[in-house]
Amino acid sequence: MYLIMSLNLLQRTLYVTRSKSISNLSCRGVHLLQNKAFINGKWVGAHTGETFDVTNPANEAVVGNVPDMYVKDACKAIDAAHSAFYNERWHNSTAKERSALLKKWFQLMETNRQEIAQIMTAESGKPMVESLGEVTYGNSFVEWFAEEARRIYGEIVPPPQANRQIMLTRHPVGVAGLITPWNFPHAMITRKAAAAIAAGCTVVIKPAEDTPLTALALTKLAEDAGFPEGVFNIITSSRKNAATIGELLCKSEKVAAISFTGSTEVGKLLYQQCAGGIKRIGLELGGNAPFIVFNSADIDKAVTGAMNSKFRNCGQTCVSANRFLIQDGIHDEFIAKLLEKVKALKIGDGSRDGVQIGPLINQAQIKKVSQFVDDAIEKGGKIIHGGQRLSKHGQLYYEPTIVTCLRDDMRLYNEEVFGPVISVIRFKTEEEALMIANGTQRGLAGYFYSNDLNQVFRVSKLLEAGMIGVNEGLISATEAAFGGIKESGIGREGSKHGIDDYVYIKYLCYGNLQ
Repeated sequence: MYLIMSLNLLQRTLYVTRSKSISNLSCRGVHLLQNKAFINGKWVGAHTGETFDVTNPANEAVVGNVPDMYVKDACKAIDAAHSAFYNERWHNSTAKERSALLKKWFQLMETNRQEIAQIMTAESGKPMVESLGEVTYGNSFVEWFAEEARRIYGEIVPPPQANRQIMLTRHPVGVAGLITPWNFPHAMITRKAAAAIAAGCTVVIKPAEDTPLTALALTKLAEDAGFPEGVFNIITSSRKNAATIGELLCKSEKVAAISFTGSTEVGKLLYQQCAGGIKRIGLELGGNAPFIVFNSADIDKAVTGAMNSKFRNCGQTCVSANRFLIQDGIHDEFIAKLLEKVKALKIGDGSRDGVQIGPLINQAQIKKVSQFVDDAIEKGGKIIHGGQRLSKHGQLYYEPTIVTCLRDDMRLYNEEVFGPVISVIRFKTEEEALMIANGTQRGLAGYFYSNDLNQVFRVSKLLEAGMIGVNEGLISATEAAFGGIKESGIGREGSKHGIDDYVYIKYLCYGNLQ
């Protein structure tokens, strides 16, 4: 009841003025809601005074408003981060000190997990249970990198001559520009920022325009944790200014590294913009994940894995299964059991108890999903469930959908749908399945189900993806190295390798030793 009451307070802002949309929400449940950006330890607006509204996709109510910043504002954030990095308090900070700050940030986020989740559901539309799950997941990166900060080791290398000593040491690269997506507004910030800060970098964060309020809530807790001025900066902007701010972060000589999670198309553009300065870059980009079910699979477990992988966050995850390859022998049984599960999904406002499927994030996304399904129908695809917008719930709801009889000229076959649509391809042999699965330039995640041990080892080796779920539909974990191959990205996040994007190795050769 407390959660529902607090979220109702958030939703009442539809009829209030911009100036009141934040201040009227000062109750205990939403004290983390902020209406300013954070630069050099101060909460600030855009230099023009402009703001933009943040809306709830469940009902299109205005949740709040935040500064619509320009390049001039972003320059101030970069300058602050650059100055803080070379300031003795941070550049020479110890791993133990950085670890302590991250631990405090983690504890504050744990204490305020309910409030963070409320804000996330209100601006992203995801069910409350998923928002709470993301808070747990996102917080775990801060805890993990608080510990990893003290394990950024160097090396002593045996020298080729007796009078030499060779050492390799690891150092922070400098200012890190972090550009994060709307689908995981908490975890994508903590996964990047915690690693960068643990390494000794300072950060400038640009959250997605659809979900800046979660990012600002995390920033408020970072401030409360006591990070020095300029170490943690966040700039907000509407879609109209996002491209120029992204270009600035990529081209500024004061920014040493860029980390971006988002579409492959935008990732390619940022990669080009970083090339002029030979800038360190980490990219976690789009996928086109195959979900293969072989004849030997446990069908019930495969169906459960399919539901977990496909419908989390209404299908709006980069590792979501996109193409379902089902072998001849179990195809009909798998589809029948899957259909039963899909029909049982509860759709609605994510703030309501029991809801499993919320709205898509915005009009562009629901238009894209609708076009993908319409394209499949026009080319001979068969809809066995769904395929319609659900306007009775709101403007951004799309019915969980199963499409069969896919062909290779359909968009659902070739592109990432990023929505609640299961696209089914029937296959006969393992070789055929692998040919289809690998026939894309995307290689983020892949899934397959089999109880044939020989097949498990064969397919694990031959499936072209950076991450593979074997008899498992949920693969994300703090301890694991998250990232793809091909056009799905560069670098890894999480795990001990998450530090790598934010440090460089310095080789020290001590010669003429006696």
